[in-house]
Amino acid sequence: MKFRHQFKLCQDTGHTRLYECDGVIMRVDFIRDMLRVALIKSRDILPTFSIDPGHNGQQNEGRDKLSLDGFDLCSPSVSEDDGSVCFRHCGLDFRIELMNFRITVCSERGILYQDRSGLAYNFGGELGDGSVHYTRREDDQFIYGLGDKAGRVNKNHQHYKLDTNDSMGFRAEYSDPLYKHLPFYICENRAGSYGVYYDTYSSGEIDFGREHDNYYELFNSIRYEEENMVFYILFGNAGTIIRNFIHMTGGICRIPDWAFRYCGSTMEYTDAPDADRRLRSFADRCSEYGIEAGGFYLSSGYTQINDKRYVFHWNTDKIPDPEGLSDHFRSRGMKIIPNVKPAFLDDHPLYEQIARNGWFLHYPDGTPARFPFWGGNASYLDFTNPGAYDFWKNCVKEVLVDRGYDDIWNDNNEYDIFDKDVYAHGFGKEIPARLIKPLFSFLMTKASREACEESNVQPFIVTRCAVAGSQSIATTWTGDNYTSFRDLRFNHYQAMTMSLSGFSFFGPDIGGFSGPKPGRELFMRWLQYGVFLPRFVLHSWKPGEESTMPWLYPDLMDAVKAIFALRKRLIPYLSEQMKRSGENDMPLITPVFLRDANYDRESDCFMCGDRILVCPVFDEGVTELTVRLPGSDVGFRLRGEGEPIDGGTSVRVSCTAFDLPVWFTEG
Repeated sequence: MKFRHQFKLCQDTGHTRLYECDGVIMRVDFIRDMLRVALIKSRDILPTFSIDPGHNGQQNEGRDKLSLDGFDLCSPSVSEDDGSVCFRHCGLDFRIELMNFRITVCSERGILYQDRSGLAYNFGGELGDGSVHYTRREDDQFIYGLGDKAGRVNKNHQHYKLDTNDSMGFRAEYSDPLYKHLPFYICENRAGSYGVYYDTYSSGEIDFGREHDNYYELFNSIRYEEENMVFYILFGNAGTIIRNFIHMTGGICRIPDWAFRYCGSTMEYTDAPDADRRLRSFADRCSEYGIEAGGFYLSSGYTQINDKRYVFHWNTDKIPDPEGLSDHFRSRGMKIIPNVKPAFLDDHPLYEQIARNGWFLHYPDGTPARFPFWGGNASYLDFTNPGAYDFWKNCVKEVLVDRGYDDIWNDNNEYDIFDKDVYAHGFGKEIPARLIKPLFSFLMTKASREACEESNVQPFIVTRCAVAGSQSIATTWTGDNYTSFRDLRFNHYQAMTMSLSGFSFFGPDIGGFSGPKPGRELFMRWLQYGVFLPRFVLHSWKPGEESTMPWLYPDLMDAVKAIFALRKRLIPYLSEQMKRSGENDMPLITPVFLRDANYDRESDCFMCGDRILVCPVFDEGVTELTVRLPGSDVGFRLRGEGEPIDGGTSVRVSCTAFDLPVWFTEG
């Protein structure tokens, strides 16, 4: 009966209970610190590539989404009375009403989590197509996470698309969607904190208070295309939830020490007719100014034929000797990270070979699907096809790794697919490609990593599009940002959101990728901020303007060199803290409130590792800061010097744009 679904127990193993109503299964799995819930309408459950609690690495065909391998399982005592199931788990009281399967979780302070009254799940199509889930909302709740979403740190009262997009020049205050697909969030309310992760790659939308309905209490909601729904509810404080989320999605990949050094990047150099000379001059300029760079991000201009870009093609007019260029950088202690893209223009030299083998996403008749891409029409490689996956690995190895380029930058991999008639191989079981769009980027990144690992025990892999679990195989960045003071501030909020979503090694394009050339003050403020981020990269594309390089303002070089010298001093600390991040499953940079629960959720300050409080400036014309120090028994020293200042106190600090940034070291 519509709107009234009476579930009955059909299987009980102690750690798993299954309930059935009219062919729909609700499955509950008891896992330490979490509860997994699955709404199963059909046996055709898509695999997951995000869940890996044993840190074994994902098989190319993925993992059964209902597998419990690697989880620490529990078997709570369960009682059933008056149509409800009750049990205690994770130190909390649970009640499941079997009519419409409404879950309520209570702490000693009240209702922590609850499904919406009436109907919270889309059992029989009453709530439309696909998966739908409504949960109880408190108007003053705090919401964190969702990947790289724009806006302030607290996402309450906001509505977002669950999707990815090539968002060049995005505005960090309001643009949506951006580059990450991450249906994971943390909710803090008066009864405590919980996290929710929906294990899906399909598109949809998520709402935290924009939507109202006269017939229901306040609610949060999510909708997405996949019919079967599997989600995890994680319990504990915010730090514990993040730690458990990172752990169950594979942990954090190791980062080579050189990647913490400054890395250069600009499209201007590789797009230039004399790209080889321009690139070599970068290494020389760094030596001239005493800047110890770790590497250079090689933009896609090296693949050009005329004005278009052809992945895995070397333009030897612009770079006559790719091996020699790599050797030039290596001899100076630097690496080159080449850009690769998953779309092949339809006049690409390799296009017909790929098409004949059926390695592209395709229409029902098997012909390659074509999409607008970088000034032409292109087809996306189908990484769910084992042949295409191996083809990519071979290209990375033969065209790049064997020439000395064994670290890879996976770019433009958001897979802009909405057409319902486009299909993927699906490891032998065809599937509409739009249902798994961001999965292609994950598999692309994984294939690139595997190609590099054959010659590099610890490659540095970068991806722009990411899903839960991407942090276990690659680093990322926050995409093609815009140059303004306002965007600098909201890039910081975006960074805190990324951290609260489980990412560890990331950062923005310092100085802004698109938009105007940064003014002198903005340029320095961006450097002062970026010097404490894991990814320390100046990157830009500003046609008609000089690229954003350390020597952008020659008369500021003394101040710039002081910041780069600070970065050099920080590298041993950052490397140590990154290793601890991997061991502890916690991001390298975090909002201060994870350490001090009473700290301002929207503060400009943040923690860099365990011991450094960073106090950046995001507004023009500021010369002094008032900083409240978090609680500490040992106090904090301004810039690591002087007598310790008691934790919990507020201090006034000078902060000119042309001096060292403001930070405090604990102890």
